[in-house]
Order: sequence, then structure tokens, then C-alpha cells
Amino acid sequence: MGALPERRPGVASPVVPVHVGIIMDGNGRWAAGRGLPRAMGHRAGAEATRRVIEAAAEAGVRWLTLFAFSSENWRRPASEVLELTGLLRHYLRHEVSQLVRDGVRLRVVGDRERFGVETAAEIERAERLTADGQRLNLNIALSYGARAEIAAAARAIAREAAAGRLDAASVDEALVERHLATRDMPDPDLIIRTSGEQRLSNFLLWQSAYAELVFTDVLWPDFDARHFTAALSEFARRERRYGGACVV
Repeated sequence: MGALPERRPGVASPVVPVHVGIIMDGNGRWAAGRGLPRAMGHRAGAEATRRVIEAAAEAGVRWLTLFAFSSENWRRPASEVLELTGLLRHYLRHEVSQLVRDGVRLRVVGDRERFGVETAAEIERAERLTADGQRLNLNIALSYGARAEIAAAARAIAREAAAGRLDAASVDEALVERHLATRDMPDPDLIIRTSGEQRLSNFLLWQSAYAELVFTDVLWPDFDARHFTAALSEFARRERRYGGACVV
């Protein structure tokens, strides 16, 4: 990943979402359309990830969450899972130094332990080394499922109630949010999904209650700064009402 470009001073910006989530879809179809193995699609998708991180930082987005590997992806063929986890380890080992230079803080959301001791240690190392980054908060959702996240929060709250540490009547939305994996992050303002599919696929279901949704037919390996900017422009045209008056 190359160095992130500096924002140009003195240039007026449109309404920019604070937090963007992206469901990165279409690697397999991109490869199939070119007669290539799926692994080549995932590698091309990794290049698209680099481009979008740069585009997000350039646009002034403060939080970027990428849905890289869902809890359901473990059902894929073992060879494909092996390729994906290998790409993850390569990224963690070889890209972190650039993230540090670019002021990007990396965090992983999901069941990291399922990837094994070696990969979990690489994740912890990357998070530690990038902890001081202040330009962009980059969250990677790995072995993540929103329903499982909400269920885990419910179990934690139930344990506290059973232990007498809280009154069940005090459980509200704020309490649930404090038990989610994203508890110290703002909710996403914008969710982008590539490849033409128009669903959330168990991604940030609680957090996306009022997010704007943008769907594009572009396959993830072809997604670049132009497409990201187009999604931000679409977001800027939306009127965000939150069930009430328009929020400008």
C-alpha cells in the first residue's frame, strides 16, 4: 500500500460520513469471469482494499469498517479458506508498517481466535503497533456475524443480571451497545455493498439501524477511488431523518 495522500488545504468538502462500512463482495465472480481461480479474485480484492483505504483517508472519513470474512465464510471449501487466511497473515505482516506511517489505526472485530494462535498473535501485534494512528480508524470484520454479536451481548447482560450487578429493568439500548464489539465506535453513516447484491448479510445489523445504504454493481476487485467517491456523493444527497426532521 502506498503512502496516503494528504488532504488538500482550502478545498471545501461535501458532507462526508464519519463512518463508512463496506461489504466487499464479488471476488469469486470477478475471477470466474476471467477464467481465473477464485484465489486470484481474492488477491485482486486485496488490491482494491488498499485503494479504498487511501480513498477514505483522502476524503476525510474517520472510520472505515471492511467486512472481510463472515462467520458463514467458514463453510466455504477448505482450500479457499486457507487462501483467505494466508492473505490475511500476509497483510498483517507486510502492510502494518505502512499503516503506521500513514496514521491508520487497525482493529479487528470478530472471533479472531478461530483463525488459530499464529494469526491471532499477528492481529494483536498489528493492533498494538498501529494503536497511535489518528488519521483513519480501520476496522476489519473477521469471522464476524452481527447476530452472534448481539447474542453474545445478551448473554453478557444476562450474566450480570443473574449475578445481581444490574437490574433487568435497566436494560436499554445504551446498555446493549456497551456490550457490543463496536462499543467504542460511532455507528456507520453509510454502508456500501459491491457486486449488485442488495442485502446486509449479517453485517453490523444493530449499528446500521439508520445508516444510508448504497449498492453498486461493481465487483469488489474493480472498485476504486472513483466508485468510493460516487458513493460518498450519493450519501451527501440523502436527507437523513432518523424517523424525524431532516438532519443536514
